[in-house]
Amino acid sequence: MTKDYSKPYGCSVEATLAVIGGRWKAVILFHLLDGTKRFGELKRMIPGVAQRMLTNQLRELEDDGIINRKVYAQVPPKVDYSLTDYGKSLEPILLLMRDWGAEHSQKKSKKK
Repeated sequence: MTKDYSKPYGCSVEATLAVIGGRWKAVILFHLLDGTKRFGELKRMIPGVAQRMLTNQLRELEDDGIINRKVYAQVPPKVDYSLTDYGKSLEPILLLMRDWGAEHSQKKSKKK
């Protein structure tokens, strides 16, 4: 398989990583597989992420059409995040990543 660097991405893996790469995007998407979440819920589910980073990652996912952001006109403001139909197409990849990560964790713990 050859890379064609005359296109925006040299290979399709690069295209995928451009959308879901980064430290938190796949984790955010994995949590959204269970359904709509509010910002605070996501923040609690991902304790290591800074608020600014979570905001940026959510914006990028929204810009790429992977998640929906719904703002309710109320005080205090309420914002919900959910997967778009396009975002839901990532479910098999995310579940495979979960399974691989669990297996990898077990192998690493056996080596110690």
